[in-house]
Amino acid sequence: MLRAPIAHEQHTEPAPLSTTQTVALVAICLGYFMTILDATIVNVALPSIGQRLSTDVSGLQWVLDSYQLMFAAFLLTGGLLGDRFGSRAVFVAGLALFTIASGLCGLASSLGMLIASRMLQGVGAALAVPTSLALIRHTFADERDRARAIGFWGAIAGIAAVAGPVLGGVLTGLLGWPSIFLVNVPIGLAAIVLTVRFVRPATGVADRALDLIGQAAGILSLGLFTFAIIEGEPQGWTSPLILGALAICLLATIVFLVVERHHPNAMLPFELFRGRAFSAGTLVGFLMNFGFYGQLFWMSLYFQQMREYSPALTGFALLPESGVVAVSSFLSGRIASQTGARLPMLIGLASGGIGLLTLATIGESTPYPILALVLAAIGFGISFAMPAMTVAVTNAAPREQVGIASGVLNASRQVGGTVGVALLGALVGRPTVSMSGLHIASIIASAAFLAGVVLTWRGINPPSE
Repeated sequence: MLRAPIAHEQHTEPAPLSTTQTVALVAICLGYFMTILDATIVNVALPSIGQRLSTDVSGLQWVLDSYQLMFAAFLLTGGLLGDRFGSRAVFVAGLALFTIASGLCGLASSLGMLIASRMLQGVGAALAVPTSLALIRHTFADERDRARAIGFWGAIAGIAAVAGPVLGGVLTGLLGWPSIFLVNVPIGLAAIVLTVRFVRPATGVADRALDLIGQAAGILSLGLFTFAIIEGEPQGWTSPLILGALAICLLATIVFLVVERHHPNAMLPFELFRGRAFSAGTLVGFLMNFGFYGQLFWMSLYFQQMREYSPALTGFALLPESGVVAVSSFLSGRIASQTGARLPMLIGLASGGIGLLTLATIGESTPYPILALVLAAIGFGISFAMPAMTVAVTNAAPREQVGIASGVLNASRQVGGTVGVALLGALVGRPTVSMSGLHIASIIASAAFLAGVVLTWRGINPPSE
């Protein structure tokens, strides 16, 4: 019944956004852009960082993983704090912490300082990302305007993720590796000023007690799980360190579930998952990032090891994935505002699944134009499905819980990406990529996307329902 007015007005062109709404959306997306960019911009700069800081491959891996670990571990907390203290206040705090940490990364003179600063970046990102989505819902009351805004928000995420290797290669070549971090400082300051000036404050639930035990147990569980996935292969899956981490992770998970079931103001309200749309959309987010980030990792290795591309040229070779993001995300938002989230999700997931399955047929000498078409299909798929999936999840959550709902969604996506890189990356072979391993990983990634098609078909209702 809630969809009826939209169905009745589906042929009416939505009114243009006001200037204040437009600037507010730019401010929100600037902050979001930085946090997603830093998940991929560092990759091509690793050799320069290793040479400057005199570290080995293990140290360089932690330069990447420390950010992802803290980002994933604190996402639920970021959503909860946004609901408690107001989304704008927490968003600005996250941007400030991220900006300061970026400056410290650029000034780092040791590996330990760089890793610690990257961890602070991850915490700042975890505060900013869920509250950015909550601010969009707060700023755009009209459902069609909100769908268009989320489409733009999704386009920014896709561009940032896939453009990271290109921008990182250019900045490292021209200005040195510290510039990939220092570039965040002016962007962060601009985002903070614009947010304070143009984004309306979102009132928090002042009498909502913080679920400190649940937060601690959730962070410990997710953090140790991520650590075990990342370190399982190099440390050995049967090593005392990994087995101990998994055992404590299991115990923390049990504590988390017990606490959340009985806490009056639970950090993760289980009633959110009673709705099919929320549950299906959250799982689809995990599956999409599992397949996409796993593919981004192994295709980078494929271009550099098998085709002997330089890191910068590898970044440009991956451009077809990002080249379609802006248009497809924008179209997804507009279509979702007219038809609901189900149709663009089905189209995007099917496109990505077919593209990933096609990767299982490539070889070392496959002509690049063919690869470009396949990569474009994958990029279109995730960028067309993600905004609509985000609309479905946020619309399924009560208004007062949109922050924690956004945190759950983004945590699911972040963990999906981490698991995808760790597991699918191991399948393609180390230290050298094998074509058989790449083909197996492609089939598994494709299966994840196609499983998302089934979940969407069964869990996301069409507007008429």
